Amino acid sequence: MKQVLGGRCVRCGREFSHIKGPGACPCGGMLDIVYDYSVIRRAASRETISGCRDYSMWRYRAFLPVGEDTLIPPLRVGWSPLYRSVRLARLTSIDRLYVKDDGLNPTGSLKDRASAMAVAKAQEAGASVICCASTGNAGSSLAGNAAAAGMDAVIFIPSRAPRGKVAQLKIFGAMVVMVEGSYEDAFRLSAEAIGRYGWYDRNAAVNPFMMEGKKTVSFEIAEQLGWQVPDWVAVSVGDGCTIAGVWKGFTDLFAAGLIDRLPRLVSVQAANCCPIHRALHTGGDVVACSEDTIADSIAVGVPRNPDKAIRAIRESNGITVEVEDGEILEAMSVLGRTQGVFAEPAGAAGLAGLMKAVRQGLVPKDASAVAIVTGNGLKDTVNAIRAAGEPMRVPPDFRLPDEWLFRP
Repeated sequence: MKQVLGGRCVRCGREFSHIKGPGACPCGGMLDIVYDYSVIRRAASRETISGCRDYSMWRYRAFLPVGEDTLIPPLRVGWSPLYRSVRLARLTSIDRLYVKDDGLNPTGSLKDRASAMAVAKAQEAGASVICCASTGNAGSSLAGNAAAAGMDAVIFIPSRAPRGKVAQLKIFGAMVVMVEGSYEDAFRLSAEAIGRYGWYDRNAAVNPFMMEGKKTVSFEIAEQLGWQVPDWVAVSVGDGCTIAGVWKGFTDLFAAGLIDRLPRLVSVQAANCCPIHRALHTGGDVVACSEDTIADSIAVGVPRNPDKAIRAIRESNGITVEVEDGEILEAMSVLGRTQGVFAEPAGAAGLAGLMKAVRQGLVPKDASAVAIVTGNGLKDTVNAIRAAGEPMRVPPDFRLPDEWLFRP
């Protein structure tokens, strides 16, 4: 991996010449993978990337911490569609609005990108079992990618995880440990099990390679826009790894000379679970909070990557927005009606936050913006019905009216 120089702690700045696997700095800070961009520039250009016929996240292999001999997991992860939504733009009053539908990844979420990287790195390390804690999507993505690669997965989840995600975990053959407690409880137990049994750790809190997988969504956005960068990128935030990955992707492209400017980020959290939002607005530390929101994928009361997330928001001159569950449900409905994209609550939260930011004047109406849909709506059909309403019920002898006007 000539392109990888090592790692750097985001808290104290200490540098490491080699990163063997998951782990944090002795100070407790998370590590960032550091690249030699002169090597990347020699290996990748707009032309070489655009000419690549591998339409997956691995088309950006020159930017990723994998060796030439690393086995790539079988599932095709990445290259999800980017839609320009004219109808949604009119409704939200944003001049140029795009929707990046990462709910179309193999297991239905953006976290497939991190899990594909986890499987690749676990195979490099000679591991046969991978483990993580999850509110649902990280676990189901790991289970699916591990199954396709012939590896075993152990997933710790809180008992509130939606049944659709639990079903995915079981179908993919994972060992599922449902914890009668919070995500924090599930994380603690997963860390204990990993330490005891020596399993490969997929938890983004201690594994810096997970963010490297997630950053590929930004590479795709840039390439799909003809290497033009939007003014704003909105993303839902839980642990903090996804928004940090989005920022890392754009800064990598900028450092390699493939784009000439950087976007501003819109960090979106649920109003009843927004520790990062509160920390940035108060100027204080990240304080644990409740996990009371329908958006289970971002219901993280104790975020594990707050340093990276806060750094990304600040460096991008970004903004943070908190949205009520009702606003999330509205965004789910609007996204489906205007664009035909089915998002789970956390998947639509980014759009909900962007819409709110425009209403509040934080994002100008003449801007270009991308809302990243991080998860598919089939993962949580209970809240999808809450967003859209129940169907019309009629008796079997119902007589159709002479004229039936469709009213959306």
